[in-house]
Amino acid sequence: MPTYVYEVLDKQGKPTGETFEVVQSMKDDALTKQPDTGKPCRRAVVAPNIAGKWSDIKGKSALSNKNLERLGFTKYEKRGNGYMERVAGKEGPKSISAED
Repeated sequence: MPTYVYEVLDKQGKPTGETFEVVQSMKDDALTKQPDTGKPCRRAVVAPNIAGKWSDIKGKSALSNKNLERLGFTKYEKRGNGYMERVAGKEGPKSISAED
């Protein structure tokens, strides 16, 4: 079942900035009142978060140090002024300095 985001409305029907999430069937009608407080609400339109091949969620795990090392890449990260340290991989120097 999908998770829907609802926004709480004030007495004039304008959003207050307060939101809450509800897991409900697609067949269910949208809520008109917040279940806990009884305040008026409406379903908010939000972008879906889908983990596909090129999504941000997949991209972060694909670029993890562990995955890069598994694929044979070497990764360096900046550590201070002009100093790079190897954080993934086995090839290449352990660190690189701007003075080298």
